[in-house]
Amino acid sequence: MATLTRVRIWLVLFIVCLIASGVTAFPLETELRLASSVLHADWSPVPQLLPDFVTWVDRVRDALIDTNNRYPFIAYASDWLAFAHLVIAVAFWGPLRDPVRNIWVVQFGMIACVGIIPLALIAGSIRGIPLGWQLIDMSFGVIGIIPLIIVYRLIRRLEREQATPTPA
Repeated sequence: MATLTRVRIWLVLFIVCLIASGVTAFPLETELRLASSVLHADWSPVPQLLPDFVTWVDRVRDALIDTNNRYPFIAYASDWLAFAHLVIAVAFWGPLRDPVRNIWVVQFGMIACVGIIPLALIAGSIRGIPLGWQLIDMSFGVIGIIPLIIVYRLIRRLEREQATPTPA
């Protein structure tokens, strides 16, 4: 498979994940209600296996419902979070079209992935988020950087291939 094709496949995967992450930030209350009902289903072993996790999900669900009922404008913050994910996904259109010229977007994405870790640790601690949940948040950066590192290396290879003159 050609290097350019591999770059584009990885970038499309990354873009799709950014879009999914963005779109799912809009219906948070609905998602938390659903998650809680699944966790509490008769067939679910989760309450016995991870009771603190279930308690946390229920606490977040209740807080979100209460906040949305009393102060619906607060949800506007997560709407902006969702929008930011969608805008970042659009930025990756540049490397999708011309990877070598737009490698800086991939580098920007890698920096953002690394930045998730201190943000989760610092803001999570200040906001009283359990360490386990902070680790889940950090996993987005750890997992997200993997395809970007692959793409970065492939773009560097593509750059070398384009610089090598083809025999006449």
